[in-house]
Amino acid sequence: MTKHKCGWCLGDDLYEAYHDTEWGVPVKDDDTLFEFLILETFQAGLSWITVLKKRENFRKAFDQFDYKKIAAYDQKKIDRLLQNEGIIRNKLKVNATITNAQAFMAIQDEFGSFSKYIWGFVDDKPIKNAFKDYKHAPANTPLSDVISKDLKKRGFKFVGSTVVYAHMQATGMVNDHEINCFRYDEV
Repeated sequence: MTKHKCGWCLGDDLYEAYHDTEWGVPVKDDDTLFEFLILETFQAGLSWITVLKKRENFRKAFDQFDYKKIAAYDQKKIDRLLQNEGIIRNKLKVNATITNAQAFMAIQDEFGSFSKYIWGFVDDKPIKNAFKDYKHAPANTPLSDVISKDLKKRGFKFVGSTVVYAHMQATGMVNDHEINCFRYDEV
């Protein structure tokens, strides 16, 4: 018997595997939270599948998303990234990745971890929505507006409310699996 899955992932093996194993699973470790944050910022204006297909290339190009290394990138490294055909070569987003790594570490210094900071917005518990169809899930919410505004105040770039909400979904801060999806109760 085939398990029901959210409609947005159907038809692509990579998308379905991501849905089945990662999307919506609560993430509390800073390394993974940073990876998702950076991938979401590169996704801005594009489809998630575009980023997902380039994920391994991003990992290689950005030193496995080591934010300490990324925060120290120089112009030579930026130029190499902008020549890398395996990633999304957007100068503003590449530069934002460096800025965001620096702001990420500043939050770690202030809160002890980025996880403590970001999960504090939901009192350390995932918000569980109840949508029958993924098309009913919002692109952003008043809470993602608040988080976006706070991140921008702290120096982050490409963290509009829609990017923040996608990050919340990906990292399990909000469960937007369809209610009849087999992952809805698992996450």
